[in-house]
Amino acid sequence: MELTLQLIVATLLIIMVTIIHGTGITLSGKLFNYEKMELKERRLAFRELYLMVPMALLLFTLHAIEIGVFAAFYLIVGAIGTLEEALFVSASSYTTLGHTEYIANEWRLVGAFEGLAGFLMIGWSAAVFVSDMDKVLRR
Repeated sequence: MELTLQLIVATLLIIMVTIIHGTGITLSGKLFNYEKMELKERRLAFRELYLMVPMALLLFTLHAIEIGVFAAFYLIVGAIGTLEEALFVSASSYTTLGHTEYIANEWRLVGAFEGLAGFLMIGWSAAVFVSDMDKVLRR
């Protein structure tokens, strides 16, 4: 049952962060609305400051929220003792550095799956950022 429970929890957390990420990326497209802006006449520095920096910060915020979701889980189930430790371990797992040894044994598999989720979310962010900024810079 322990393995099944870890897999179910990991799946639910991955679904949650995927929904957060997808919603955030969709909203960022509507928020920045770069398709309708007249950017051709603007200097590159304006486009960078007005679109690229805020979009990068928004994507960073999405990742921070997703790390926080996993950290909250670790705290709630008692897998990690303090908020600082939970955030550190979650960020390490999410970014695939892999400090899952700090997670209580009964939840270690969730940390491993957090690494997979983080790898995919970071890749998704990179693809969206490069694609959107390519469109902006080529206008």
